[in-house]
Amino acid sequence: MSVPQRPVRVNYFIDRLSRAGTETQLLALIHSLDRSVVEPSLTLLSGNDDESRSLEPTDCPVKRLGLTSLKRPAELARASRKLLRFWRRQAVDVVQTYFLDSTYLGVPLARLAGVKRVIRVRNNVGHWLTPKHRGLGRVIGRIADVTLTNSQPGLHALHVAERGNRNKLAVLENGVDLDRFAHVPPLARRGGIVTVGAVGNLRPVKGIDVLIRAAARLPDVRFLVAGEGDQRSELQSMIDALGLAHRFALVGQVNNMPAFLAGVDIAVLPSRAEGMSNALLEFMAAGRPVVATRVGGNAQILEEGKHGLLVPADDAEALADGIEQFMRDERFAYHMAETARRHVEEHYGRKAMRLRFEHFYRRLCA
Repeated sequence: MSVPQRPVRVNYFIDRLSRAGTETQLLALIHSLDRSVVEPSLTLLSGNDDESRSLEPTDCPVKRLGLTSLKRPAELARASRKLLRFWRRQAVDVVQTYFLDSTYLGVPLARLAGVKRVIRVRNNVGHWLTPKHRGLGRVIGRIADVTLTNSQPGLHALHVAERGNRNKLAVLENGVDLDRFAHVPPLARRGGIVTVGAVGNLRPVKGIDVLIRAAARLPDVRFLVAGEGDQRSELQSMIDALGLAHRFALVGQVNNMPAFLAGVDIAVLPSRAEGMSNALLEFMAAGRPVVATRVGGNAQILEEGKHGLLVPADDAEALADGIEQFMRDERFAYHMAETARRHVEEHYGRKAMRLRFEHFYRRLCA
């Protein structure tokens, strides 16, 4: 008589929770996991702020370490003891870390504690890493059993930057909550002004400045950008200087993305670099025609001319031309929107993501 296989106990370790892409994907994974296959727990390096606490899952154990800096030895020692006790209490099989500080503490500590498998996650392509962090990344990559990323370009960037064993790298793609976007109305025939929408943190890598320059080439088109960041004042000054304030709005953080996209005719992703874009998946799930830059994992998700349009990064003219192509040909825009929605439903739903992770943990711990 066979003995039932017990669930794999995975502790996810991240700095804090927010509504940004990585954190949203992690919370979705925790909520979706089949508890008969994987038993999750969550550790937060800091996590004492109101936003992070409000987002904590109620369906798994959560431990806040309250650590504000790795450079304070006494605080670091206290946090490490808390973390070790939590891991022992949860009898974890796998520790999976996100972001730099949680990784620098979690990976070596988990290895010293004898945790069965140690995973690092790095979902960006590392364009912003300093030489110091690249060097530390190479060390961490050797200590961890596996480094996960969510796109083939991310895997390539890791392999080039860290010169590690390619067999210790793996790609597990993101998923999108299809139910959230199921009730977004299909693209309608436009009767008035066209609305172009973008979603992203207001940082140079997201290319919102390129979108502003493209907007200057497209009179009588309204632009909405959802997101916050350090570049807000600089971008607003650029909007004002180009005389676009009456039709280009930085609307701030948006918590109801389906409602935002319901008011958009054309969705744009003008990034200079991407791993696997959550925003792009959401645009497609909402059934909106998409113009995206040909960077990172965008071409992996969106096939040019089949699910949308790809344009070069940092090219305002090409971005404007892509938007204008959808404006000129509504039938083409509708077709791209529908094929994009079907593509995401088939390949990038949350169920598909959950099964990818569950199968990965089973194989890793076998």
